[in-house]
Amino acid sequence: MPKNLVIVESPAKAKTIKKFLGKNYEVMASNGHVRDLPKSTLGVDIENDFEPKYITIRGKGEVLAALRKAVKKADKVYLATDPDREGEAISWHLYHALKLENKKCSRITFNEITKSAVKDSIKHAREIDMDLVDAQQARRVLDRIVGYQISPILWAKIKRGLSAGRVQSVALRLICDREEEINLFIPQEYWTLTALLDVKGSRKPLEAKFAGNQDGKVEIHSREEMDELLEHLKGKEFQVDGVKVSERLKKNPLPFTTSTLQQDASSKLNFATQKTMRIAQQLYEGVDIKGKGTAGLITYLRTDSTRISEEADASAKEYIREHYGEQYVGKASQAKKNDDKKVQDAHEAIRPTDMSLSPASIKEQLSRDQFRLYQLIWNRFTASRMAPARYENTSVKISAGEYRFTASASKIAFDGFLSVYNINNEKSEGNGMIKSIDEETELKLNDFESKQHFTQPPAHYTEASLVRTLEELGIGRPSTYAPTISTIVARRYVVKEKKNLYVTELGEAVNNMMKKAFPSIVDVNFTAMMEGLLDMVEEGKVRWKSVIENFYPDFEIAVKNAEKELEKVKIEDEVTDVICDQCGRHMVVKYGPYGKFLACPGFPECRNTKPHFEKVGVPCPLCGGEVVLKKTKKGRKYYGCENNPECEFISWQKPSTVKCEKCGSYMIEKGKKLVCSNKECGHVCKMPEETEQKKASAN
Repeated sequence: MPKNLVIVESPAKAKTIKKFLGKNYEVMASNGHVRDLPKSTLGVDIENDFEPKYITIRGKGEVLAALRKAVKKADKVYLATDPDREGEAISWHLYHALKLENKKCSRITFNEITKSAVKDSIKHAREIDMDLVDAQQARRVLDRIVGYQISPILWAKIKRGLSAGRVQSVALRLICDREEEINLFIPQEYWTLTALLDVKGSRKPLEAKFAGNQDGKVEIHSREEMDELLEHLKGKEFQVDGVKVSERLKKNPLPFTTSTLQQDASSKLNFATQKTMRIAQQLYEGVDIKGKGTAGLITYLRTDSTRISEEADASAKEYIREHYGEQYVGKASQAKKNDDKKVQDAHEAIRPTDMSLSPASIKEQLSRDQFRLYQLIWNRFTASRMAPARYENTSVKISAGEYRFTASASKIAFDGFLSVYNINNEKSEGNGMIKSIDEETELKLNDFESKQHFTQPPAHYTEASLVRTLEELGIGRPSTYAPTISTIVARRYVVKEKKNLYVTELGEAVNNMMKKAFPSIVDVNFTAMMEGLLDMVEEGKVRWKSVIENFYPDFEIAVKNAEKELEKVKIEDEVTDVICDQCGRHMVVKYGPYGKFLACPGFPECRNTKPHFEKVGVPCPLCGGEVVLKKTKKGRKYYGCENNPECEFISWQKPSTVKCEKCGSYMIEKGKKLVCSNKECGHVCKMPEETEQKKASAN
């Protein structure tokens, strides 16, 4: 009969660990949390020092009964949940739910699920770390207070079923702010000039880019300036002024943290953050490997540290030495703490648990997605222990009278870590014949190539760039990035199209209300400060209830004010002149998951619905019909003609009635300015006062 009971979160993890421990150990899974705050009520006693009221989670009765039975038979219990705040809290809840006070009970943690790591953890068993538990309790209580007290206001003011949250509301604000920044962006015109120069003995011309004059850099802003420059360059002789050859080192990357793994998996594998975490969890918990049994392939997946153990570092370098050669071995470990931001350095970076298990050797035992993610992690870690790549750069300075041009070329002299992990598919680039050029080389002008460009607006957030921004701002932690993004997408506050995140009409309404009523909740600095306080709770420097006590009074006032003063977003049954083609009633405006739509007031007898197109008071530039506000299938707003599909007019920005005085194209609104829709024109003018007043009154 087993004398020791080991409790973990998941059955997959239990299966893997069971194979490492002998018959004296029984391994069982709790299937995540067994206790939590109740769903039906706030579950936090505001009047009694914010004491949380934990209850057994519905459906966990059988699991707990089986665990209690096993506890009675065991001499010793080991709580082996994940090595982070959440895992520590699960262990603490298990301790109380299973009444382990009078039982020999220890907490064990391991950063990787391997035989040696699991057995070593038993040798270093400890008590439950209450600082970690309290940090989780503080986060849970804060999130519950915010969510349960703001959400009813959102239901009353906008639509039932909405939610707010400390981190999700800030993430939504970031996306909304970026959207506004893009909408207000006014492109600036600029030009580039390339001289195509014939070099004796070379078939291809040398491409030299205009750099400025003898006084420094010169920018070209218009066709007129370009024409003037070309006039000045007429008849000028091109001469080589100098050739410089230099070496550039490209440092190897750091191993993955949760954030950088999510970013890389998004850009290289097109994985959503949630998918990345799900597959990484499978690789961590264990996969059946031929000849080795079940093995955890990677270390713990929730970490913001780039630290690597000495053993792992030595193992990786030995592998590199054997398979690539001594020159490919990195001279020193690059991994270190980031001094610029708070790093919870409890675990190592994400790495393979066994370097000998190369992706190719175990490909047949993995699913396609498991293989691709494991290969990404394995390659990145291997590259982090390798030597930098070395480039040979050649630059040529060329003069044409008082004007200056440059030509350059770069080639990889030593690929180093790029042999394993080529980040941007880098290769040698530039003018191939440049190495044969010296100061005596004769140059002859063949032609000029001038190009018009416009500055580009900031890019829309993707899941990857949003994660990077949240991390840089200190908002959320490795465990929260994926669920935060999943929540705002599931709530239809934002939609994902071709990786980009766009705010919906619903998202705008929620964000505007949050900014008006709860500015501190959606304030980036405030949220980052709260994260810092939670870290201090974890370090034992701050009492967890003190964090709640300091937060709640101001929050309570904001909730009461919001309930009294906020005007309802106008979403009630607004009657329209559109007639229901099934029963003849006037259709009304309703609010759905993607925003407004038309519905028959005769529901449920008549279930007829239609898209709601809001007229914007602008005639279509193509056919003269009405321009209306439309939404894509996913909820993204755009402007189109009411005569679609006969008329194909479409614009992401609101068109104006004003025509461009330069080219005659229609203008689009950008804040208080109008910009020509013709990208080759780029004319900008001030918005007419009448239009500006109408816009202000609408807002």
